[in-house]
Amino acid sequence: MGEGGGTPGLGWFGILRLGLVQTALGAIVVLTTSAINRVMVVELALPATLPGVLVAVHYAVQMLRPRMGYGSDIGGRRTPWIIGGMAVLAAGGVLAACATALMEHAEAAGLALSLLAFLLIGLGVGAAGTSLLVLLAAVVAERRRPAAASLVWIMMIAGFVLTTAITGRLLDPYSGVRLITVSAGVSCVALALALVAVWGIERRHALPAAARAAVAEEGPRTPFRQALAEVWAERDARRFTVFVFLSMLAYSAQDLILEPFAGQVFGMTLGETTRLASLQHGGVLAGMIVIALVGSFASGTRLGSMRAWTVGGCLAAAVAVLMLTVAGRVGEGYPLRLSYFLLGLANGVFAAAAIASMMQMVSRGRERREGIRMGLWGAAQAIAFGTGSLAGAVALDAARAVFSHPVAAYSAVFVGDALLFIAAAWLALGIGASPKARASGHAAFPPARSAVGG
Repeated sequence: MGEGGGTPGLGWFGILRLGLVQTALGAIVVLTTSAINRVMVVELALPATLPGVLVAVHYAVQMLRPRMGYGSDIGGRRTPWIIGGMAVLAAGGVLAACATALMEHAEAAGLALSLLAFLLIGLGVGAAGTSLLVLLAAVVAERRRPAAASLVWIMMIAGFVLTTAITGRLLDPYSGVRLITVSAGVSCVALALALVAVWGIERRHALPAAARAAVAEEGPRTPFRQALAEVWAERDARRFTVFVFLSMLAYSAQDLILEPFAGQVFGMTLGETTRLASLQHGGVLAGMIVIALVGSFASGTRLGSMRAWTVGGCLAAAVAVLMLTVAGRVGEGYPLRLSYFLLGLANGVFAAAAIASMMQMVSRGRERREGIRMGLWGAAQAIAFGTGSLAGAVALDAARAVFSHPVAAYSAVFVGDALLFIAAAWLALGIGASPKARASGHAAFPPARSAVGG
């Protein structure tokens, strides 16, 4: 029985504990993508492309997620990969700060060290993040998975907020030594938090000790490439991979164009567009909370179908993006704040539902391929995020070259983004359905085999 009682598997307190790993992970990552990014561009007057390339490197190396997942499949345990990944991530966070400080005196050496640091950050995020989701799927009862998926992502956002709020005060006035000290402090606290969070959970709630020993002793007899090919041959796993890529590409492509759109088309100031972005992020958080509540109280009903919420969220996001093309033509008087909030709400709903679906589907198919499946989906998400922002910006520049009026240029990009969401919804519609059910359009994600029952 779980810590929360009533439902087999991990209770709510245990889910919150595992969510602290995401909080710790987010704390280190946000420091490298916000504070260190700003120091490179502002204090060191380096090209803005440099931190962009480094962040892209951290995403690119996460293509190794399937291999990391395969490694955790071999031993039958996820905890060592979570702890090891967090240790590598923490080391990368400290090295990134050291590299940034070094750039003040030896730019070439600092650049080389920063490249190593962001490689470590990507490896750490991939190892810890992939194994954490697989562990959650194994120890959380099926009816709690949607809420658990939303909760751990909300806790990651909390890590972003807390870290930026606290370190923002500690980093003033800036100095290289201060940046290293603060980064080292954040990394040490985050690593300690992750250790406390995962300690003993897998041993008590996942596979029995005898089964774990048998898995470790036998090990998969299939080489990695063959195992990956077997997972890719699974229709649902393959289709879900493409869905994750398209939906997250559409999601991330908005990042660099929403604030400029409000500034150029509606003449808003920097402060006003920043508040709009905050409103949109608030919508994302609200959408995730909706999925957490629905997953908790409507599990097993039509209302609780994660497939329906995933498809609906993508379609709602497409409509919200298309409404921005109307906003540009209406101009003043259009409820832009409401439009941004609704876009964020739709994004949060589909993202949380998709993550919950990952946890439901990860054990479907060949046994002992859970790590590879989750790694494949995580790699698709990382690649999409790594290319999405750049793709959105490039698409906007291309549209500007074609259309003389900014409203037409932004509208063209928004239409393209909406089409990506619609394509993602179409893919999600057919995942997990039998041919007969797919033809009727009434399929749902089938229940996953649970390692904890329920």
